[in-house]
Amino acid sequence: MEDLNLVLRERLQKAEQLERDGTPLYPNGFSIPHHIGDLIQEYGLKSSEELQAEPRSFTIAGRIMAVRSFGKSTFMHLLDSGGKLQIYLQQNEVGKDRYALAKKLDIGDILSVSGALFRTKTDELTLQVKEFYLLTKSLRPLPEKYHGLKDVEIRLRQRYVDLIVNEPVREIFRKRARIIQAIREFLARKGFLEVETPMMQPIPGGATAKPFKTFHNALGIDLYLRIAPELYLKRLLVGGFERVFELNRNFRNEGISTQHNPEFTMLEFYQAYATYEDLMALTEELFGELAMAVNGGSLEVEYQGHRISLAPPWQRYRLIDSLVEVGGLPMAALTDPEQTIQIARSLGLGAERFEGHGKLLTKVFDHLVEPKLIQPTFISHYPLEVSPLSRRCEADPTVTDRFELFIAGREMANAFSELNDPRDQRDRFQHQIEARQAGDEEAHFMDEDYIRALEYGMPPAAGEGIGIDRVVMLFTDASSIREVIPFPHQRPEKKI
Repeated sequence: MEDLNLVLRERLQKAEQLERDGTPLYPNGFSIPHHIGDLIQEYGLKSSEELQAEPRSFTIAGRIMAVRSFGKSTFMHLLDSGGKLQIYLQQNEVGKDRYALAKKLDIGDILSVSGALFRTKTDELTLQVKEFYLLTKSLRPLPEKYHGLKDVEIRLRQRYVDLIVNEPVREIFRKRARIIQAIREFLARKGFLEVETPMMQPIPGGATAKPFKTFHNALGIDLYLRIAPELYLKRLLVGGFERVFELNRNFRNEGISTQHNPEFTMLEFYQAYATYEDLMALTEELFGELAMAVNGGSLEVEYQGHRISLAPPWQRYRLIDSLVEVGGLPMAALTDPEQTIQIARSLGLGAERFEGHGKLLTKVFDHLVEPKLIQPTFISHYPLEVSPLSRRCEADPTVTDRFELFIAGREMANAFSELNDPRDQRDRFQHQIEARQAGDEEAHFMDEDYIRALEYGMPPAAGEGIGIDRVVMLFTDASSIREVIPFPHQRPEKKI
């Protein structure tokens, strides 16, 4: 820490001296017509002779990442959003006074440079600087080159530094952007309309989760950060929009883990005159397109030591069948509520008084089966108790027409044929209220306005939610959700 403070003082003193000498530290108004990535793409394969035959001046800007000085000549590496390029400054090219200024620059400073491209004796593409300007003075040193920024907590807390020094991290967020763009393009081609629904809601609905709560002074009411946009999107189905989707944030006041962040990005889409089985096929198609867009045209993904194939069709199980075929449990025990309680307790899973047979089956599945589902797998027919917004299965009214998608041992998507009978929906909400009164903080609230919307008539429909952060994890081989969120939540920084 003392060494860092010394460097900070030295840099600040150097900056103040530059200002006294008439060098602006933070000028503005510089036009930068060229970008390093474009130069590398266009000229990266050209020979020294070809560059000499086509002399042209370029102006780029970037951050100094490395400096090698040899008396009256200096090599630097500049980094911009598209890549890194070597630049070459010579005293006889820029002048004695300007070269003296160049010698006072530090790693981390941001420059504008102009000049022509050439190749060095080691064949590295390089820009011969004719003119340069300091655009931003860096007062803090970047991490040392060979040790880098490796402490995970510091990397996430100081993501801006992480992005500067770690190219693989920058690539994660480029892929994230391509994934989101590809999703939008896919759904637009399928006739879905992108919409926006409230982030602050008087009743938190659309999922079973603990919400964040706030207070609106002007309205004088409590509001909740949304846990899901579902009930508002289905109101739009009532209003006549037959295919809608939203890509936006959800907020859940729950734990933080390698798979969970309190603030996360979700895709939710709803299609009238469709069933959950239609969405299975749509989901296979969507993931296939994402793989082709961001995975080099391959339907196979390498994830944490597993080779995962996204080629359809994917494996499908009913939830109770998966407990038998994947979990190795006897069907007779799973259909007996008392034996199910004993199974749950033997696995170290509590059986709360508000948890019925269906919820216990789901808890056993989460513990025993979910981690084993590495290849894409649809699990369907979830118990009615854990699916308050899903349509009952006509063949078995104790379960619902619902599926969850699992890849690499974690949930990626949740979908179901929508419940559009307002009478049944009111009964489901009432059961959720009873569960909440019995101690279940994640149980659903009663939403009278949503029931009123259903009473006007919602067409038969199916809807799905996909966790974008987990999708990005899959396609970037990230082990933690914190790696794919630019600024994940953390505990307050300790004061020293």
